[in-house]
Amino acid sequence: MSSKLVPTNPSDVMVIRDVTPNVVTFSVPFLRFGRIPVGGRGTLVRLSSGALAVFSPVALTPEVQAKVASLGGDIKYLVAPDIEHHIFISDWASAYPGAKLVGPEGLPEKRLKMTDDKVGKEAFGVVFSAKTKRETSVGEDFDRDFEFEFVDAHANKELVFLYKPDKVLIQADLMFNLPAIEQYSRVPEAEKPKPGFLVRFFIGLNSTEGEAKGMKRFLWHAISRGDRTGFNDSVQRINSWDFSTIIPCHGDTIDKDAKAIFEKVFEWHLTGRK
Repeated sequence: MSSKLVPTNPSDVMVIRDVTPNVVTFSVPFLRFGRIPVGGRGTLVRLSSGALAVFSPVALTPEVQAKVASLGGDIKYLVAPDIEHHIFISDWASAYPGAKLVGPEGLPEKRLKMTDDKVGKEAFGVVFSAKTKRETSVGEDFDRDFEFEFVDAHANKELVFLYKPDKVLIQADLMFNLPAIEQYSRVPEAEKPKPGFLVRFFIGLNSTEGEAKGMKRFLWHAISRGDRTGFNDSVQRINSWDFSTIIPCHGDTIDKDAKAIFEKVFEWHLTGRK
């Protein structure tokens, strides 16, 4: 399975960008269902303590390792922000054995059942559960720098984080921002997937452009229908945070009008469906 998630030449196609002096993104191409170019993204954050946290780890290339070293090299936290974004956790845990693994309930059990060679059996130091999500501590220095919310009402069991010093919201599948322009920017033009009907339809459901009607409907009728009350509660709490940038795993980073875009996308969950 993981062979489908790993570019054959990650060093050649990865985009490494300093979003702030303390926040770095690693953007790579990725095809959802093997057909839809949604892209993938890992995020590296330097905490006020000097320790480093990695969210949604991607391929650990020499360039990524060099970037980690340039920020001090002290990887203390490896975060899988949902039950899908975890494939490279084992590679990073092997390279940085002192790191604490963090993830949502259900993920450790899922990994133990997998037979993929890239997925190890590492123990998680922190596992968020729905029953105790507001009482969970990741670590003293982590807790000091971050707000976090476990969106257990989401099917993928989303963990959303706010890095308070730089006002950066880090999330996986809570919202996309397609098309994935940056994530495919280093892919040769001839190798980029062709935008057929399915691709255009999926991008329409996950675009923040205009009134974002497709995404609003998708979130309301599909993503949140199982527990809309719980989903609304999580979204409302996240919206109470002070952020100016949103880093999604899929699609471009939002570094302009991020709060307004979040409120537009989740309007029905914040104010009620009109």
